[in-house]
Amino acid sequence: MIKLCLRTRLVCAPGAFCVGALRWLRRASYHPDVSFKPIFMEDTPMAVRRLRATDLEQASAVCMASFMEAVAPSLSPLGIETFTGIVSMNGFADRMSDDNDMFVFETAGRVVGVAELMGGQHVATLFVAPGWQGQGVGRALMTALLECARGEVVTVRASLSSVPAYERFGFRIAGEVGEYLGLVYQPMECVIAEGLAD
Repeated sequence: MIKLCLRTRLVCAPGAFCVGALRWLRRASYHPDVSFKPIFMEDTPMAVRRLRATDLEQASAVCMASFMEAVAPSLSPLGIETFTGIVSMNGFADRMSDDNDMFVFETAGRVVGVAELMGGQHVATLFVAPGWQGQGVGRALMTALLECARGEVVTVRASLSSVPAYERFGFRIAGEVGEYLGLVYQPMECVIAEGLAD
């Protein structure tokens, strides 16, 4: 059964979250020859849904493309190697059996966003493909993560370049900048009642 969100006119698959943030986007497809470049069409379904094993290659590619563009230039080779292992197909597959909530944003059969909440309280990944950023994909994924939160506070170790985005989602700085195996991060936290307040 497919449901239609009347407010946004977006078609969502059963069990998926309808994405109100993309009201203006009527149809979107994915051009396979141009990396992560959206092509707008009419009435293409878009949804946030659970990550499936069949999504692993696309999920890994989205994370790597976004990371290489925005984060990797500021990191050491060790940090890039560490991140590559975390978002590899095997890395995702290993974590699917853990106590994690993992989501993708899908449009026209293509994954353009990935998010993961560990143990109901820590955002482990939130990446949107280049070309899709600033269009509400990250907000839709964050909404799905916060709906799965267990407890009053959700934390994240944000890359330094992503701090402003997390602040827009309601996160606040919660400590000094740190480093783990070459990955430089800013600890942040969100009190659930305050997150995504708009």
